[in-house]
Amino acid sequence: MSVSGLKALVRNLYALQEERVEAYRLFDLGHQAYLRSSPNYDFIQYRQLVHEITQAFNRISKEVIQLKDRFHEEYDRPDLSEHVERMQEREREKLELTAQLQLAKQNMLDHPGNETYQEEAQEAKHSPPSHTPKHLAEISHPRPRCPER
Repeated sequence: MSVSGLKALVRNLYALQEERVEAYRLFDLGHQAYLRSSPNYDFIQYRQLVHEITQAFNRISKEVIQLKDRFHEEYDRPDLSEHVERMQEREREKLELTAQLQLAKQNMLDHPGNETYQEEAQEAKHSPPSHTPKHLAEISHPRPRCPER
């Protein structure tokens, strides 16, 4: 329950977020390749990518939840635990928006004259980001706690 242990948990959280960023990058690259295979989409390869990315996101989420629990239980930092919970919720939202955007991009490609798909893509593209740097900054610089008397 030392400060160095708390800092190690925060570093682990940052590392997991970096893994998420990389997973999103690979997901995006794979989706771009899938779209380039139009009109005879290589669905089998894309389905495999989606499976691998889903496994990566599930593993990362499980590890983040473990960190969240440790912030609360081992370090008595429910404030940090709550920040991580909000971050997780935003990550879920981002993943949903990413799927919507990918579908809208494919629909735009398949139906070039249909403005509805262009509007859907713009809407998904301009939705709020998954997490703000403020959340991570608050976690990485936790406020000191006063000892109980």
